[in-house]
Amino acid sequence: MDFNAAQRKGVKEGFIGQKMIVLPPNIKKRLLGNALTSGFYLTAIGFYPKAENHDIYRKTGSGQYILLYCIEGEGHIEINNAAHHLKPNTYFVVPKNITHRYYSDPQNPWTIYWAHFTGPVADNLYQRYLDEQPAQVRDIPLNQNAIEVFEQLYNILENSFNDESLEIVNMNFQYFINSLIYYPYVKKMIYDKDSVSKAISYMKQNINRHFSLEQLANLQGLSISQFSRHFKQKTGSTPIQYFNFLKIQHSCQYLYFTEKSVKEICVELGFDDQFYFTRLFTGLMGVSPTQYRKTHKK
Repeated sequence: MDFNAAQRKGVKEGFIGQKMIVLPPNIKKRLLGNALTSGFYLTAIGFYPKAENHDIYRKTGSGQYILLYCIEGEGHIEINNAAHHLKPNTYFVVPKNITHRYYSDPQNPWTIYWAHFTGPVADNLYQRYLDEQPAQVRDIPLNQNAIEVFEQLYNILENSFNDESLEIVNMNFQYFINSLIYYPYVKKMIYDKDSVSKAISYMKQNINRHFSLEQLANLQGLSISQFSRHFKQKTGSTPIQYFNFLKIQHSCQYLYFTEKSVKEICVELGFDDQFYFTRLFTGLMGVSPTQYRKTHKK
């Protein structure tokens, strides 16, 4: 964790209620040798409540990425000649091998969850965190479940360093990091009310109907070319391909949960041609509707 390289300015010998685990070198070697953890793994993890006088400076940086997740109070980060302000419900990832300093605010000391992590997958996730921009503080809504996951990981490491425990901890910590980094993408997919999101919502509400591309574009007040381009950029599919995919998803539920015939399902989902439906289903699912029902009804 490069604690020896960190210079502390007036740091107390700990904080009331603090938690910290630093993995020893032999454990790190086991993580590197385990195919389930070698791509992404923790080297240290902790919790500092109301960390008055907490002040860390590393002239040569750290060999791992450092997550600083603030839930109370304030703190400051200095890196690449830029200053960053951490406040409740924000986080920052300090990059590897870069001179940095981070410290708790003197008047309103921060409460932070923190962790050091590394690996090839961590390198890729850090690039996703940057999102082609300079490193910056990111907002994240308070998520009690995420905090509970962090606490659980700490508790597991307190009790065991066996392979299963290390695998559980590192896979779940990657999930924790993913929930922070990918939050803007998930939020955009769920909450953004752009033309594509509105079109998808309309498709789901009218799954039993048939629409032409022109009709879908007109509903959003766009030309066919504009609508198709936006839709492809956001979903990777054309509007009609996506609508058919939604219909096939629904047909799977009919095949599994009901006794409706394939012909009846076609009518329910607005398909005029049963043979077209069967070809479409087989192309997407790899088996015919009848085979799908036989397999999953078992």
